[in-house]
Amino acid sequence: MKNQEEILSKLNIDALNPMQESALDSISSSNNTIILSPTGTGKTLAFLLPVFEFLDHNNPEVQALILVPSRELAIQIEQVIRNMGTGFKVNAIYGGRAMSKDKIELKHTPAILIGTPGRILDHFMANRFTKEHIKTLILDEFDKSLEVGFEEEMSEILAELPNLTKRILTSATEGFKIPKFVGLENPKRVNFLKKDTPPQLTISTVISEDKDKLKTLVQLLKYIGEEPGIIFCNFKDSIDSVSDYLSQQRIRHECFSGGMEQKDRERALIKFRNGSSRILVATDLAARGIDIPELKFIIHYELPHRIEEFTHRNGRTARVNETGTAYVLQWDKESLPPFIKKSKPINIGKTNRLGDPFWETLFISGGRKDKISKGDIAGLFFKQGGLIKEQLGAIELKQDCAFVAVPKSKSVKLVSELNNSRLKKKKVRITVL
Repeated sequence: MKNQEEILSKLNIDALNPMQESALDSISSSNNTIILSPTGTGKTLAFLLPVFEFLDHNNPEVQALILVPSRELAIQIEQVIRNMGTGFKVNAIYGGRAMSKDKIELKHTPAILIGTPGRILDHFMANRFTKEHIKTLILDEFDKSLEVGFEEEMSEILAELPNLTKRILTSATEGFKIPKFVGLENPKRVNFLKKDTPPQLTISTVISEDKDKLKTLVQLLKYIGEEPGIIFCNFKDSIDSVSDYLSQQRIRHECFSGGMEQKDRERALIKFRNGSSRILVATDLAARGIDIPELKFIIHYELPHRIEEFTHRNGRTARVNETGTAYVLQWDKESLPPFIKKSKPINIGKTNRLGDPFWETLFISGGRKDKISKGDIAGLFFKQGGLIKEQLGAIELKQDCAFVAVPKSKSVKLVSELNNSRLKKKKVRITVL
């Protein structure tokens, strides 16, 4: 396997942070480790680096199993492993995608298997691969799995793993109870959770005279200006009403909730990541376990019911050494929950420009399975599309398609010129997403 310096170089990381160093030491020297660290601090890399040391290139079976509570987290970890370029095969399987896709990928057994508990258990029960060689188990965002009701499936999965020698649990929350079926004996704890609000996080209250808060929300967005952020709601119906109102006000945004199709959820995150949309209207599903950039703000459009939800939402901004603001949108007849400290409401009378984002996302109907690389896509847009380096945004390459951010002002012309172009041996469709 490539050494640590090579892997970090591939990921454009100069050095591990103190939490990652501590986790690496603990996992290497202990059979059972619990990593507690805020969202966005690099827990994925912290558990992956030492795990690769325990894998055998000559073993054709599954050797490490990573259980996650959401599809997004499964996809994210799979992408990190691919980017590390270790030579070990990895696959992510999860509910919401065709079982036939899983079966095709599992014919060539991966060394590392990532998945949501329900889908993993389906394959276990069908005996699609041997479980005898699985020595390492990672339960990522473990408390979240219990929260969304996966305890029974996880219990059944662990009962099917007779040869585990290493267990790693991660969470951004402290104090959850670990069930006996996990078999976690004398674990080492790597705890980097801070008890208090991070000093770089500002919590500001905004008062709304209207119960639905929609006019105040738009005023707040204009006050914040052209920065990326998340508007958190408690329910899908709330997301729908916020989205409808933002659309009426011609404010570009994406929605993200568990009730959406997986494809739509993925595309919403792609557009949010690459800057085609600055606003994500989301449930607490977006509070952790998804790959999005550092944010300058989040808005509690609906007040969270529990301190954990408040903490995880706030964890999307002011991460690591950055500053950020969590805005609490409060109806003037609404009481704050006890875990939100009362503060003097801010005045949002002053407004800034809120124009359309600079970027637009284009869809390309070819991907990794067609031997297409990011370099191939960049070459097409530079040579035939006439773009310069600064005009080509983020490229996301998937198994059967790709997404590229281009200036909104050039998107229609690029589609007209490049649609039905050839990438490698495949003729690809290119459309505005």
